Amino acid sequence: MQICGAAALLASEAARVSAQQQPLATFERVLLTNPQGAPLTCGDLPVGREFVFFYPYASTPCFILKLAQSTPSSVDLQTEDGHAYQWSGGVGPERTIVAFSAICAHRMSYPAAQVSFIGYRPDTIGYLGKDNKIERTTGVIQCCSEQSLYDPAQGARVLSGPAPQPLAAIALQTEDDRLYATGVYGGALFDRFFDRFGFRLALDFGEEHARERVLGQAVAQPLDSYTRQRIKC
Repeated sequence: MQICGAAALLASEAARVSAQQQPLATFERVLLTNPQGAPLTCGDLPVGREFVFFYPYASTPCFILKLAQSTPSSVDLQTEDGHAYQWSGGVGPERTIVAFSAICAHRMSYPAAQVSFIGYRPDTIGYLGKDNKIERTTGVIQCCSEQSLYDPAQGARVLSGPAPQPLAAIALQTEDDRLYATGVYGGALFDRFFDRFGFRLALDFGEEHARERVLGQAVAQPLDSYTRQRIKC
């Protein structure tokens, strides 16, 4: 009985971990391409430059970028409502390629064609850390609307600012060096995003198209090419 009980506990724990390692929301498997329509490969991404693509909906922007160093194979995180999940790190030969929703978890600032307050900062920046001390770091995603700071090497964990949870992470797969988006980890804000910015999104993407699911492929382009004005703080 003790052996059976131990086996059951092990099986239960394995199932729990397996569930945590899967995207909390699965969507269509979508091939990422460059603006010319060719498949985006791991080698196409320069280190430290964010690209923007839309997934899982036609108007919900995401960042994909290649970090300078490999990421951990797992990071334990938690959503605003207390749901624990496990981010399984980056993909590619050195596990350096990561993707996240570009909708800030605080007031949902996002990169638009006109202006973007959120983006990747490869240079050293200072921020208010623990015990109200100034700390310095490099390679973060920063939202200049309210100074939220996220660490993309740790599943977009919040480093500083009012954001109540990490950026939702986009699950990536590689196949023959090609990159695919397959789902979303963590606290996705899509419904709240549509409710808050529905009128603007309808103008930018078309009323019927804004909430369409992305199918087949999604174009990834440098943020500098997509948005006309980047706000840095």
